[in-house]
Amino acid sequence: MYIPRANQEDRIPVIHKLMEDQPFASLITMGTSGLFASHIPMVLERDGTPFGRIKCHLSRANQQWKELSPSIAALAIFSGPQHYITPSWYPEKAKTAKVVPTWNYAVVHAYGHLKVIEDSEWLMAHLESLVSIHEASFSVPWKIGDAPADYVASQVKGIVGLEMVIERLEGKWKVSQNRSEQDRVGVAEGLTDLNTEESLAMKALVEQRR
Repeated sequence: MYIPRANQEDRIPVIHKLMEDQPFASLITMGTSGLFASHIPMVLERDGTPFGRIKCHLSRANQQWKELSPSIAALAIFSGPQHYITPSWYPEKAKTAKVVPTWNYAVVHAYGHLKVIEDSEWLMAHLESLVSIHEASFSVPWKIGDAPADYVASQVKGIVGLEMVIERLEGKWKVSQNRSEQDRVGVAEGLTDLNTEESLAMKALVEQRR
């Protein structure tokens, strides 16, 4: 990924937080029929390795796991806040008019070699972890044990697990760092005025980098 120095994010805890906040990722592999992408929830484990470990699963019917080559690294893309930035928010527009639109975003690329796992105990532990994370905000969290055991077992037979020890992490936070302080203030104010979930999330990133 092309990352200008001003947009480079190297802090692993910051990168990990985006991965945990935005766990629905794009998994891209090269297989026998070419590039293949799936869009799936992932679990990041901070397991003491330099960059952590990713666990996920695919439908057994998905050709991606059958075709991928363990010798070729895979790519998982985690997309954070993003928003269109109008040049009308820049005070520079009134001074010189030398401004153009852009798009702000935060994104993480995680690279590593995938291991296919069909062990039922591993799969159950992974699913328990996935459910525990995403049910935590509900007043009465659903548990896998709420479903009949034979039904759960049949569902587990329909999936395969994937595990990646992350070998390389890239973080890109393109959040108006290349603009003047006045323009960054203008961007933050414009995003505030829009008052949407997406605009406020980007406003927070712009202000963090000021």
